[in-house]
Amino acid sequence: MTDQHPHDRLADDVASTRAQLFDTLDAIEDKLNVPKQLGIAASKVKRGVLEKRPPYLAGLAAGVVVVGGIVVTVLRRR
Repeated sequence: MTDQHPHDRLADDVASTRAQLFDTLDAIEDKLNVPKQLGIAASKVKRGVLEKRPPYLAGLAAGVVVVGGIVVTVLRRR
């Protein structure tokens, strides 16, 4: 059992509550900061693409090569 004075306990409770309030206000500020949230979302997407290399990117690259080849062929025939 602690021999802490009630005044000290109350001061500790107030300090703890104040710290929680500041943390909550910081979290709210972060959520409402649209440019920061957009930056976070963009970095998550970029990280996901770099880590996983989705298969549709390979298909997209192949499609670009095919279309490029068709364009080159048509332009050479002229």
